[in-house]
Amino acid sequence: MTSDKRREALLSSLIFRGLPAERLEEIASAARIEAAPARSVIYREGDPGDSFYIVASGRIRVFTKHDKGVERDISILGAGESFGEVALMAGECRSTNVDVLEDARLLVLGKDSFQRMLQSNPEVSKLLIRKMRTWLIEDRQIIGSEAEQAYEASHFSWSGAALIALISIVLALSFNHTNPNGIPIFPAFPDISTITAVSATTTAGEWQRGEVLIVDAMPTNFYQKRHVKGALNMPLPLFDIVLLMTFTEDDRDRRIVVYGNSVSRPYDQEIASKLVLRGYTNVKLMQGGLPAWEKGGYPVEEGTPPK
Repeated sequence: MTSDKRREALLSSLIFRGLPAERLEEIASAARIEAAPARSVIYREGDPGDSFYIVASGRIRVFTKHDKGVERDISILGAGESFGEVALMAGECRSTNVDVLEDARLLVLGKDSFQRMLQSNPEVSKLLIRKMRTWLIEDRQIIGSEAEQAYEASHFSWSGAALIALISIVLALSFNHTNPNGIPIFPAFPDISTITAVSATTTAGEWQRGEVLIVDAMPTNFYQKRHVKGALNMPLPLFDIVLLMTFTEDDRDRRIVVYGNSVSRPYDQEIASKLVLRGYTNVKLMQGGLPAWEKGGYPVEEGTPPK
């Protein structure tokens, strides 16, 4: 594949499309081309993470395989899509399996070239994190659905927890140098008594006037069943990702009201505590949570609000 073809392959990906021509040329020059015939294996769980892949043509399957041989597809990738970044950014072994469904040609960046690309192109780093965030949310939704159906729930839950932990560590280690506040991996928690509570009625009034950001701290599958209209879902395992991709410096002094306590776990207190640790100065807890909001007749919705 010529240099022009390599640039075309990069331009087919949303991750690289906005880069200047000279940056594209640098990445294209550092990449090598690999032909991957159908039914061949790119890598398996436990293999070293030494390359990042961009699909120039063909179809690729990314999946996990559990102890009893049960396979679960994570994604089917085509031209312009990429894979392999998680292990490289974490410095860990592969956590998924990748097979070739149809004859493919892959643009491959080795570990050193990949790291240089991230350092020289922070916009690419952010887009990769956005991709990882979307993948992780979808993965959690699949896990939650399978758990509700009680089909091999214990295997999927452990697998999901391990992947979530891996992504959280990746985010913390890879982006501390670009985040002025850092992403502590093992943060301490402030005294919860310093976070005051407000009623659902007060919150509703502020919400109607556009004065408050309401955060739902429940796991995604619970949030999708029913939540305060317009609330931002911020489950604990996705805290760093949602914070990085959604919040801005202007939100630091904004009124933020968190709800999501349950019989088994005070999710709202955990998320409110982490927000306070990150410097958000006006964080409150909503008394009574979603039941109190619904009792007051305030609007709720189901599913994920459009972005």
